[in-house]
Amino acid sequence: MNTRYKQLRAQVTLKRLLQLFFQGLIVLAPIAITLWVVVGLFQWVDGFLPNLINSLFPSVLDKNLDGSLRKIPGLGFVVVVVLVLFVGWLSSLFVVEKLVSVFDTVLEKTPGIKFIYSSVKDFLEAFAGNKKKFDKPVLVNVDASGVWRIGFITQPTTSDFGLPDHVTVYVPHSYAISGITYIVPKTNIKILDNVSAVDAMKYTVSGGVTDVHDDNHDDNIITDLNKNETA
Repeated sequence: MNTRYKQLRAQVTLKRLLQLFFQGLIVLAPIAITLWVVVGLFQWVDGFLPNLINSLFPSVLDKNLDGSLRKIPGLGFVVVVVLVLFVGWLSSLFVVEKLVSVFDTVLEKTPGIKFIYSSVKDFLEAFAGNKKKFDKPVLVNVDASGVWRIGFITQPTTSDFGLPDHVTVYVPHSYAISGITYIVPKTNIKILDNVSAVDAMKYTVSGGVTDVHDDNHDDNIITDLNKNETA
């Protein structure tokens, strides 16, 4: 019993660590991408800002021993923050919102750019935009009978493909950011009404390591094992 207890406890601990790892990854991923964009923007601004200031006000900046212009510490960061705030303010204006919409339409109709822009835009909006698509988790049967995959309905009908009784389901891969799209009959899916989209995505991406609903499941296992150990 003691050996079995240690083995199960080790399995539960490993499972909990993996669950925490993927939860942390989900939290850090958007933060890391945001920081990467901000740092890249800061480096870009900090690279040309001294030359711009020197061209406008030649006597303001001194030169280093190697002849390069001396940078003003913190100025690039302030400019980036002001720039981001300014863009955010502009995007909230009605007129600018219409201009952005027009620019968006132009990009979506420009040959060559259309494919890349629309694909990236739709993918990002599927997660966090107004067109959020990954919000309907389902079980989909695309393999042998009785074998199910976890996916998300992205289109409720595929009439454009001549299949009005089919739906489009996106199935994410485990331990990856990729996935595959299936067009399947509506009879091949089961709606997961009792599972949230977040829980379904975490469960799939983690390879089934994370629990659904019951956060105290592992603690209950340890408690039961302790009772059996002391009995």
